[in-house]
Amino acid sequence: MYKLTLELLDFQWNAAFDPQHYAERQVRCIGWTFQTVCTDGLTEMGAEGVGKTTLVQKACDVIVSSGVSVEGFYTQEVREGRRRVGFDVVTVTGQRGNLSRVREKSVASHGGREYTVGQYVVDVPSFENLALPLFRKLDSSCSSNHQVFIIDEVGKMELFSQAFIRSVRQTLDSPVFSVLGTIPLPSGKPLGFVEEIRTRTDVTVFTVSKENRDVILPEVVSALKDCLKQSAK
Repeated sequence: MYKLTLELLDFQWNAAFDPQHYAERQVRCIGWTFQTVCTDGLTEMGAEGVGKTTLVQKACDVIVSSGVSVEGFYTQEVREGRRRVGFDVVTVTGQRGNLSRVREKSVASHGGREYTVGQYVVDVPSFENLALPLFRKLDSSCSSNHQVFIIDEVGKMELFSQAFIRSVRQTLDSPVFSVLGTIPLPSGKPLGFVEEIRTRTDVTVFTVSKENRDVILPEVVSALKDCLKQSAK
């Protein structure tokens, strides 16, 4: 199969997105999510704030309008006023779960292992409770090739979950599903699993920036449609 991956540079480029819009138009729901990958896959790579998530959402809208079933999740900022206080994981059908929150200085750890990325404390159980059932649903669904699974994203926070890593790897190895996912640009110490995805021979990577984010959508959609054609063979 053919996979496609987009590396986007940031995801603060916002546009109106109604998860229920997808729920109403889906013929089938197959759980898959990823930070731009088409399995054979497509992946988007980019820096934070460039518009990865919005591009994924727009690509999904085009694909769904052509009668393709879409399932999976994307990452959304959580703000209080103008201040970003964390991130949520949101499924394409509108379910929402906590991914991370800013630790307030007055709040101390209550013991046990704590996962942090910068100022954010990652809620691994919450993330797994929402994301992992999507993969299980995908595994138990009928083996139709006319479906796309979204994984937005595969980044530092999500990679604290070993179960998530295993699920993503199994999905990318599957000859059945097309995957659209997002991964971060290389920065500092490489993330082993992200590099594994980036260098797969069955993954196509698009690098998305603020300069090209408004014009790259047709290319991404075309590549994703090619994924679906290849998976149907």
